[in-house]
Amino acid sequence: MDVDHLVPLAEAWDSSASAWTPKEREAYANDLDDSRDLIAVSAASNRSKGDKDPSDWMPPYTGYGCQYLTDWVADKTRWALSIDPSEQATLTEGLSRCPDQHIHVTLAR
Repeated sequence: MDVDHLVPLAEAWDSSASAWTPKEREAYANDLDDSRDLIAVSAASNRSKGDKDPSDWMPPYTGYGCQYLTDWVADKTRWALSIDPSEQATLTEGLSRCPDQHIHVTLAR
């Protein structure tokens, strides 16, 4: 088992974390205040995901897709991270198949 950042550190960097202070980046990397941010995954899954966003990688277990996408949106919102156009298209299309998904977010910054 590996501990994985739902939104990988490199993706966060590319999504505006590059403008954060070192203290903010450390808080993101070690966020234990939201159970969606750091998740236990298989080593193989972690390696295949790498630093990809949902437009380039989705979990192999399709039953987890809606949860993954809603958690992705929650994490990006929690940390005020940007979403690029291809990521937005994938999220919009994927979440259109996920009726009645509620997302509760506590902002980190």
